[in-house]
Amino acid sequence: MALVDLITKDVVKVPLEAKDKPGILRELLKVLKDAGKVKDFDSALEALFKREEMASTGLEDGIAVPHAKTDAVKSLTIAIGISPEGVDFNSLDGKPSKLFFLMLAPPDQSGPHIEALAEIAKLSKSKAFCNALINAKTPEEVVELFRED
Repeated sequence: MALVDLITKDVVKVPLEAKDKPGILRELLKVLKDAGKVKDFDSALEALFKREEMASTGLEDGIAVPHAKTDAVKSLTIAIGISPEGVDFNSLDGKPSKLFFLMLAPPDQSGPHIEALAEIAKLSKSKAFCNALINAKTPEEVVELFRED
């Protein structure tokens, strides 16, 4: 399944309100819960926190990809959040993260999870695309950018 197929306006939050890592994780997880994609908010949040304890999912160039395996979802699911001013996410380059791709997958499904991570890594190499996302004002704009790419 292509990443673009998972991105709908009900799983996009622009702009994010949270100002710290735990808040970002909760806010994006709530987006998925409200969209009917997560059965158990607390167990999914615990899985995300455990994953972040192993190593930060804050990458470079303003991108973070918090992810975890959990029984709280039936299949790979993603939420996208944008924080134009950036949030400290313990990123590899020490810079604030502005684009957040939160992914959850069932423990027994590695393939789609890995494919989605690879797609995000590829997209993140395009500075123009990332800047367009950061400047998006609505969930609809974000979805449209993914459809055009």
